[in-house]
Amino acid sequence: MSQKDFEIAVIEGDGIGRDVTQATFTLLDQACDRVGGLKLRQNAIRAGAGYYLETGVDIEPGGEERAGENDAIFLGAIGLPKVRTTSGTEISPHLRLRERFQLYAGVRPVRAYANTPRRLSDPRSANIDLIVLRESTEGLFYSAAVHGRAEVIGDSEVRDIMRITRHTTEKLHDFAFRLARKRRSRGKPGHVTCVDKANVFESQAFFRKIFDERGEGFNDVARGYNYVDAQALDLIRRPWDFDVLVMENMFGDILSDLAGGLVGGMGMAACAEIGDDHALFQPAHGSAPDIMGQDKANPLAAILSGALMLDYLSETYDSPAAQSAALLVDTAVERGFEQNRLRPMEFGGDMGTAAMTAELALLIDEIASDTETGAQ
Repeated sequence: MSQKDFEIAVIEGDGIGRDVTQATFTLLDQACDRVGGLKLRQNAIRAGAGYYLETGVDIEPGGEERAGENDAIFLGAIGLPKVRTTSGTEISPHLRLRERFQLYAGVRPVRAYANTPRRLSDPRSANIDLIVLRESTEGLFYSAAVHGRAEVIGDSEVRDIMRITRHTTEKLHDFAFRLARKRRSRGKPGHVTCVDKANVFESQAFFRKIFDERGEGFNDVARGYNYVDAQALDLIRRPWDFDVLVMENMFGDILSDLAGGLVGGMGMAACAEIGDDHALFQPAHGSAPDIMGQDKANPLAAILSGALMLDYLSETYDSPAAQSAALLVDTAVERGFEQNRLRPMEFGGDMGTAAMTAELALLIDEIASDTETGAQ
């Protein structure tokens, strides 16, 4: 099999960003080696709050342009609580990357694994497996401070805008329906719920109207509706009933963290931000500077984001090897929890970043060997 080299822009960022990024690429490289046929070439870009403290800018000169020249972007973590801009907001160059490359589809998988903490007592919580699909360039985040769009009226008032455009929303809903079809082909329910506040805001009624219009082209995909406040309630009452939840940016920011808390915590919160021509992958957790470099971080959110990146590369560049490598990483995580071999400190376990990485490396080798020999 001929080898394919993928160019990956790597922004380790701040806090535990370096720890989890290094763990991720250790395992991705191993998975790629085991399946053969591809290699990930890392191209480092400096950015983040630490870099801002050093230089006064949040990303190295030409960094945004260079990021877009790669096949994908991987980001570890951005931000330090005490490092703020003059507006009082945190450093966030990744929000500019979202807008620059129109990464409109923010994919946040939420899945319950065996032997992980369950915050809900109902035994059906073991079946939680859904996607929060968050529009990532518009909504209320259109007015994020990094873009300079807020209307600041002296020291007495600030007005932020919620922007919903037909162009982006049509693409988002199409993405949601295609994602549901893909999940159905993999044994998932394959239905889409539009989460909005259409009863109050015209922008949200417009969001729902477009959902209905685009849904007509996907008549094989069941669709439903929920107001965002009711959806928050239903994520506690019956999260196992949902599959793909599509929503505005701020709603997705909040509900994805709530949903992540149901399946262990933010250390499991993987994220893909996908556009028509570019994609960025990152763990959805923060930079956790209090445990930086202490071998305590749970690297799984980053590792699972890396698997999402391989899946994206497989589809975008028609690479069966990348798909096999993604499956290898995902299966290693699943088997590791099933066999109680993954016990992150985040869950009260005895394994830090290095131990988790080493155990996953063993699992990848075992699974790859089983595949090669035809063992079950």
